[in-house]
Amino acid sequence: MRHRKHSNSLGLVTAHRRALLANMAASLLTHGRIETTEAKARAVRPYVEKLITLGKRGDLHARRQALAKLRHRPIVDRLFGDVATACSDRVGGYTRMIKTGYRAGDAAPMAIVELVDPIVAATTEA
Repeated sequence: MRHRKHSNSLGLVTAHRRALLANMAASLLTHGRIETTEAKARAVRPYVEKLITLGKRGDLHARRQALAKLRHRPIVDRLFGDVATACSDRVGGYTRMIKTGYRAGDAAPMAIVELVDPIVAATTEA
């Protein structure tokens, strides 16, 4: 039974899973889009959405909470600067997941996770 089980463990121990999600979130905030497996994409979306909500709050406590999760000061500065201002008029749904097919090596289902706002995507490409 999966009573009260709200997240997927991805077959990883807790420390590895937390590091994986933090690194994937940092890459997504840096580059604007990442390609990964569907399971990891489903796991990283709410993680990034909560970080962007912290960025929109903008106070010192939110910045420290984001820094505790991401552990990279320049990425937190980018989150609270570019990303938060670009997503300021949006209530939620800052990311989208696009299924792209199956990986050639092991036939794992793949997906692209990207930030929705084009301003964020344009600044991340530059």
